[in-house]
Amino acid sequence: MAVALEAGRRKRAAVVVLGDIGRSPRMQYHSLSLANQAGMEVDIVANGGSDPHLLLRENPSIHIHEMKSVQLTGILKISGALTLLLKAAIQFIILIWYLCFKIPRPDVFIVQNPPSVPTLAAVKLASWLRGAKFIVDWHNFGYTLLGLSHGRSHIIVKIYFWFEKHFGRMADGAFCVTKAMKHELDQKWGINATVLYDQSPEFFHPASLTEKHEKEVEDRNTTVFTSWVDGEIFLKPNRPALVVSSTSWTPDEDFSILLEAALMYDRRVAATLGEDDSMDEGKLWIDIKNGKQFVYPRLLFIITGSADLGVSLHTSSSGLDLPMKVVDMFGCGLPVCAASFSCIDELVKINNNGLLFSTSSELADELMMLFKGFPEECDDLKSLKVGALNTGSSSKWSTEWERHRLKCMITFDR
Repeated sequence: MAVALEAGRRKRAAVVVLGDIGRSPRMQYHSLSLANQAGMEVDIVANGGSDPHLLLRENPSIHIHEMKSVQLTGILKISGALTLLLKAAIQFIILIWYLCFKIPRPDVFIVQNPPSVPTLAAVKLASWLRGAKFIVDWHNFGYTLLGLSHGRSHIIVKIYFWFEKHFGRMADGAFCVTKAMKHELDQKWGINATVLYDQSPEFFHPASLTEKHEKEVEDRNTTVFTSWVDGEIFLKPNRPALVVSSTSWTPDEDFSILLEAALMYDRRVAATLGEDDSMDEGKLWIDIKNGKQFVYPRLLFIITGSADLGVSLHTSSSGLDLPMKVVDMFGCGLPVCAASFSCIDELVKINNNGLLFSTSSELADELMMLFKGFPEECDDLKSLKVGALNTGSSSKWSTEWERHRLKCMITFDR
């Protein structure tokens, strides 16, 4: 591990996230790499919320500084535009306080974008005042996310676009998440970004049989999927298939597609077997609205590290970023059915590590095909699983980060 030193002082990096650091895995991975691979002290400045990974919390070189989230609910009733302006102003002041006074002087700032307002301006000012480099990690475009709720032609979205482009171009270096985004930044924004694909870190891996049993066990001897017999664990031959997905409940991630596909799947399987379909659709949607957990009779949808198939519903507000959840699924050797959009083929390779769909009916068709003969005679699913394992094991975050960081000027030489 290369240790970054300057005049007897260990070099520092400040990782800035105007959001919940626990829900920003890529910035957590940056922090771990800066600490473990570059040998730097790392200050994370972010909002509180969910806990970051244990590896961050236990790393003596990583220091987390939690900012309070700004809430202006009372003013919202008077004017939405005034609320946005005041919130941005308050956030700017809080950021400057933390970046210029609360943390030791860093050698480099690395900021997540989006959000762009007021983050990019605050970090640019702090980097100038403290003589540090300014690096932007482009996850998406903030103005396109704002456009989902206001429309691309709205004056607020146009102002946001100017702000994001203007201050983004002031950075000393940039990462981005796809080749399509790199092309957009280069051709239309004048920004030369380094593509650093999301990769699963080492702690994402296929679950062992013991892990699968222990995660689901209620009775030590049996679960829905496994049995414990004479000291050994076996997968049940009549176990259900496990499908895992996640959603942020945003307009660019329509979870209803998965629910509708599951209903269609149930009906088609019932018709094939000559049975009545067992779903009460009206009750199902009421239960979902009330936040109730639910189990389908033939497909069990749960969040687990030992699933058989992953589903991604992300379509991207810009069409230029990729769903990180798919990367994590590949890290666990999980094949994926992903919603189709412009650059998804940079990650999901059809009939290699996954399939693409555009409608709930197409997703239902894919579920029928992949789970035909499950669990022993589902050759299509097994073939995709091999491809997913190869994708997940071909490269890890630490390898890619080390290979690309020098291109992005994170050389730690002043």
